[in-house]
Parts: sequence; C-alpha cells; structure tokens
Amino acid sequence: MLDHESETDAGMSRRELIRRLVTGAGAGVLFAQAALAHPIYKHLADGALLASAEAHVPAGAWTPKFLNSHQNETLVVLAERIVPNSGKAQVNRFIDLLLSVDNAETREKFNESLAVFDRESMSRFGHAFKDVSEAQQNELLTAFCAETLSFTPDPLGGVDEDRPENNTPQGTPLTLRDHFEHLKVWTTGAYYSSEVGLREMGWTGKKFFLDFPGCQHPEGHA
Repeated sequence: MLDHESETDAGMSRRELIRRLVTGAGAGVLFAQAALAHPIYKHLADGALLASAEAHVPAGAWTPKFLNSHQNETLVVLAERIVPNSGKAQVNRFIDLLLSVDNAETREKFNESLAVFDRESMSRFGHAFKDVSEAQQNELLTAFCAETLSFTPDPLGGVDEDRPENNTPQGTPLTLRDHFEHLKVWTTGAYYSSEVGLREMGWTGKKFFLDFPGCQHPEGHA
C-alpha cells in the first residue's frame, strides 16, 4: 500500500485529497464505482467548489438549495439504503449543493430518477418510498437491480455500464436499473469523497492511500 505524507503539519485537506485523486492516477481507485463521465465527477475535480462546500454543508441547521423537502427526505432514505452511514456523511446535503450549481439537464435527470422510486413504491405498496418499511425499500432496490441496463456494455471498453445516462442510445427508454445506477453513482461519489467515507478507506488526515479496501458494508447494494 502506497501512502503519501502531507506537505503541511496539519495534514492533507480532504478537498486536496479528492482533487488529486480525481485528476490523477488515483481516480480509478477511489471512484471506480463512479464513472468519470457522470456529472458528479466534474464537481469532485473542482477544487473551488469543494472548498466552498465545507462552508455550505453545515452540521447544524440547513435548508436545501435545490431539492424540495420531499425529495430531500427521499434522498436521505435512499442513500442510506445504498451506502449505510450516508446520513452521517451528509450525502444529501452535498448532492443538493452540487445540483444547485449544475445545469437544467443534470437536474432533470436526477429528479426523474428519484421520482421513479416513488412511482414504483406507490404502485407496489401505496406509499412513497420514504414512507414504506425498510424491508419494502430493500425489496424495491432488489427489483431495480434485477432489471437489465438499457444497453449492452462494450467488452472493449467503449461503453461503461455505470454510465447509462451517457451511453443509452437516443430514444431508448431507461429501465429501473438505469435509474438506480444513476443515483448510486451520485450517492457513492458523495459518500466516498466525504470525511466519513475517506476515513473508512484509510485517510488519517495526514496520509492517504492509493490502494483502498473499498466499501466494506456487506449489506450495501452493489
């Protein structure tokens, strides 16, 4: 395992570590789950935005900049189902901040994918996703994951299965799996760039590692 000492006594800052990882050779290590063409990647490579994020994602009182209250509550629940401890990492707040500065197309795709979870939950259980039991939420996630993506990945690397929003042929209907994958990348990217996620993978505040163990949650949805 390779490690790098910080150049300062205070240690390498989280945003500097993320910037180095997403702009250098370490990108494929930390963000293997988050395809580089996904909208979250350009945000994680933006040092200025990451610097401001720490001030705009407070630990105390907070109001979403982009999401409405229902969307925010749904995201909190969904993110926790995808990656346990997402609430502690304030994944919803970080994603909301990123969406607030992104373009209309990215926002529309996010809203559409999030709405699909409510649509399917209402159809199966008569209640919104955030209001059904944990067992029912996991049942829905299992159903989403059981579907196929709306395209066939290229074995030579021309198509990345974690990027349905960028690789699906024009006019091809998105599947439940597509929507799940889209939100999973938002969630995992936000979680593993948070202090909670980075410390889970070995960041100490003074060292970071190019070889990470990855997500160790057996109950997390892959």
